[in-house]
Amino acid sequence: MGNSENIGGPADKGLVHRECLSPNCNERKLPITMAVLHYTEMHSAEAALERLCDPEAQVSAHYLIAESGEVIRLVPEAKRAWHAGRSAWRGIADVNSASIGIELDNLGHFGGEPPRAFAPAQIASLVPLLARIVKDYDIPRANVVAHSDVAPERKVDPGEMFPWEVLADHGLCLDRPEKLQLGDPFDNDGAFYLALERIGYDITDGRKAVEAFQRRWRPERIDGNIDGQIRAIAFQLLLDRDEGRSR
Repeated sequence: MGNSENIGGPADKGLVHRECLSPNCNERKLPITMAVLHYTEMHSAEAALERLCDPEAQVSAHYLIAESGEVIRLVPEAKRAWHAGRSAWRGIADVNSASIGIELDNLGHFGGEPPRAFAPAQIASLVPLLARIVKDYDIPRANVVAHSDVAPERKVDPGEMFPWEVLADHGLCLDRPEKLQLGDPFDNDGAFYLALERIGYDITDGRKAVEAFQRRWRPERIDGNIDGQIRAIAFQLLLDRDEGRSR
């Protein structure tokens, strides 16, 4: 297991603090077009690091960011890390091959406890790292997503406390639409599910897909029920995409 300070090329100077290479990776089959954000749901960054580097666990990510802001590289970006599991987004079924995975040290919903906010130092490290990744691979803002977005049946991370608005302020992900130009245009649930699918969600489990959409776009109320507000948000996201304001 490699371990060095200030590793990486010039683009990563000051962004990555050390390297602990995980054996849990293989060759990519697709170009990088996505970034997937996770939380660890473990008691400490070191516990998460041990698991992500354990060959028996068969999980990994490209980066782990501790609450202190320390950024640890686990898998070179050219390799396929095993972070997304069974997942899909915008027609891509092999999300691991198409994405960079970033784990954030956070207890999340561990033990049924209410989730807590992410540490400011952690987000301060995430922003420039993600900015470099998005720039290098020309990742669309619509493809900077949550683990729950790509695996709604199984996952809820990074959870409703993740500050997507901070990333949006830096142009790194789509922001929640503030102006809902046409309101709620869907006259039935089937039309809304088709909208979710067009946005990128796997709608095999409709209720879980709705919860994932709410967790990302209306985290103040996650109940799995389709209502006028989330229908209007989904329509605005599609309208913005169709009119070239997002991709």
